[in-house]
Amino acid sequence: MSKQASKRGTKYLFVRSNRFKSRALWTLVASFLLISAAQPTAYGLDFPMTTSISLPESANLTMSIALNSEVDLSEGAALYTQLDEGADLFASQMALAASVSQQVEMARTIVGAKKVAKAIMFSEYAWGADQYTCLNRLWTKESHWNYKAHNKRSGAHGIPQALPAIRMEVISSDWRTNPVTQIRWGLRYIEARYDNPCKAWAKFRHSRYY
Repeated sequence: MSKQASKRGTKYLFVRSNRFKSRALWTLVASFLLISAAQPTAYGLDFPMTTSISLPESANLTMSIALNSEVDLSEGAALYTQLDEGADLFASQMALAASVSQQVEMARTIVGAKKVAKAIMFSEYAWGADQYTCLNRLWTKESHWNYKAHNKRSGAHGIPQALPAIRMEVISSDWRTNPVTQIRWGLRYIEARYDNPCKAWAKFRHSRYY
């Protein structure tokens, strides 16, 4: 084969190779564009019209902590306002849970139990300072405000010395270890049976029980 023929053959192979590479490149580009069109981009994701967020209820808290809110993601909806409101609600409920837990821990001490009882009396029963004085005398005699106090002979238990102790389960099943449960039951019992702490204290002084 002559040199000229050899050069023409080499040139033909070079051109053919370039054409093949060009076709492969365009095929790759076309495939990429097709895939991009078929799938949502970062700016065009398909969201549901509403999103629900919910947390399970807790049975051990004085007040259930639950969140069940819907966020409207439709066009023109005030998304950030809704999210801010949802965050505020969640934060307030978490603050409540923390407050309840803190109240229980505080009531494990004698001074703390007295503070908790006084706060509940004033806010939920509208009993004044004179009634707290009577309550303090009554429960000091009964248990010295010790939530672990237990009478082995009678079975009376806790700050109010409930008898039988299981009666406190109407407030919560944690009555054995939760001083706030005991306090709430004791105040409820006094109101139902004696109307107020001073009348319960008068009964105790006369009969040595209430």
